[in-house]
Amino acid sequence: MPKSKKPAGGSRAQSFDPRYAKKARPFAERGDTKRRPGEASAGKPGSKSPGHRGYRPETEAAPVKKRWTAQERAGRDAARSIRGRREDRPERSFDDRPRREDRPRYQRDDRPARSFDDRPARRDDRPRYQRDDRSARSFDDRPRRDDRPRRDDRPARSFDDRPARSFDDRPRRDDRPRRDDRPRHEDTARADVVHERLQAQAIQADEVADVTFGDLGLGQNIVNTLAELGAAQPFPIQAATIRPILEGRDVLARGRTGSGKTIAFGAPLVESVLRGQAGKRREFGRAPRALVLAPTRELALQIDRTIQPIARSVGLFTTQIYGGVPQGRQVGALKKGVDIIIGTPGRIEDLQEQGKLDLSQVGIVVLDEADHMSELGFLEPMQRILRLVADGAQKLLFSATLDREVASLVDEFLVEPAVYEVAGEDQDSGTIEHRVLVIDHRDKAEILTSLVDREGKTLVFARTRAYAEMLAEQFEDAGLRAVALHGDLNQAKRSRNLERLTSGRVSVLVATDVAARGIHVDDIDLVVQADMPDEFKTYLHRSGRTGRAGRAGRVVTLITRQRRRRMTEMLDRAEIDAPFDEVRVGDDLIEEISGRQVDPTRA
Repeated sequence: MPKSKKPAGGSRAQSFDPRYAKKARPFAERGDTKRRPGEASAGKPGSKSPGHRGYRPETEAAPVKKRWTAQERAGRDAARSIRGRREDRPERSFDDRPRREDRPRYQRDDRPARSFDDRPARRDDRPRYQRDDRSARSFDDRPRRDDRPRRDDRPARSFDDRPARSFDDRPRRDDRPRRDDRPRHEDTARADVVHERLQAQAIQADEVADVTFGDLGLGQNIVNTLAELGAAQPFPIQAATIRPILEGRDVLARGRTGSGKTIAFGAPLVESVLRGQAGKRREFGRAPRALVLAPTRELALQIDRTIQPIARSVGLFTTQIYGGVPQGRQVGALKKGVDIIIGTPGRIEDLQEQGKLDLSQVGIVVLDEADHMSELGFLEPMQRILRLVADGAQKLLFSATLDREVASLVDEFLVEPAVYEVAGEDQDSGTIEHRVLVIDHRDKAEILTSLVDREGKTLVFARTRAYAEMLAEQFEDAGLRAVALHGDLNQAKRSRNLERLTSGRVSVLVATDVAARGIHVDDIDLVVQADMPDEFKTYLHRSGRTGRAGRAGRVVTLITRQRRRRMTEMLDRAEIDAPFDEVRVGDDLIEEISGRQVDPTRA
């Protein structure tokens, strides 16, 4: 180590240049530098400036301790001799006290005996109360009825001095609201309300049997991509809505779950954005041109998986914006520039308020499952988002249960919308079989395990997150590959568990209603409802997870006897006819549903 350096942690090294060296004072000038108690390190009281932080005022020297003189000590000794001493007090004696044995003692036997002979007898000697001693009651002193004034002698009452009453200012009965129009208490108190369906133009399936995607106006790249996705021919809801969407009309479409609604709005959405950018150069950091709103993250991811390959085939870019994950990656995609945004209302409105998302150039807005977003409390966020898009933007509403619950959105934002539905979409024309099993609650766990112990993929719905986790652990303990999907899991775990079911690494997925809309797994052939849903819409969307794209499926609901009446009412609202079967553990019906026993009627 150089001589001019010091070990690490010490003060900086001094320069040996004489010009900068510290000037040492002669010893004679240093004075007394010894530090004493109460003084500063240099023998001085510190700074003499009262405003300085090192100021310490000079304190006066402590007074010298005074010593006693010989005269004072003599006076002290004399004062001590005058005081009484403890030894001079007379000793205390207790001999003059009488002894205990000499004191008079209290003897109980000395009391005279108590006698009750001098008391009068209780019944015979005491005076008795005699009812006959009372004087007889007489009513002779009362005035007779004939002596009272008669009613007819009273003066006649006259009403002539009263003003005449007029009813001309009352509204007529015809103007009053009718009793039938008033809201009934039982209808408003019931949570499961059946809203009036919007009037729609019915599309017959045979009318669009020979129509292709190319005939509907889609480009060849999009048609080829749809064929790679397995959609060579359009479904009825797709054939009904693609053409008016390309014409720029506002559209409302109602189709059962699994009927192809995502492609029905996704393919024409991409084609319309592509036509709007014809001849224009795509700039870096460009604002989005289309927006798709979904109620849940899972549904947003499923929509993006369908629209993204269609958009990539024509050079457009999509991004997903939803909550539950950090927003850094989403903001980064927006800075680079995207054409189509797919997300949930909460995060989209949040980024817009932060100034990181510009919706002023959005020309097409899609509300997928708009009624469900209204039920989740997103009605006002949807209204605020729709007011931020470009004037005259095209609005599309798609749902399986489109009814008057979204009437406020339709009346405010849609201009002469075209409403479509597929005719004949009922239970008879569907491919889903519905069954209700009436069980004892103590057999529920064993019956559930028996139902899901089968070949193929099974989706089990539970009401609560804790019950979903408990069922997943129960199936794992029984040797079945099962995972859970609910709102307590972060987005990475939810996506991973869903991917494990899609890839076939697990055969059972236990989910809450977060998976009731938007989970698209084609080969789920059995849906088991461990808990009965609260409303008929939830039942429809749960059962829509099977029987998708024309495949066969089965929905089994487990209830107790006490829930039978409510289940019947729910099925009536959903327009579904399902048989009720009382089963016990090991019955042949359970074996037949699980596929371990062949149904003889189907053989």
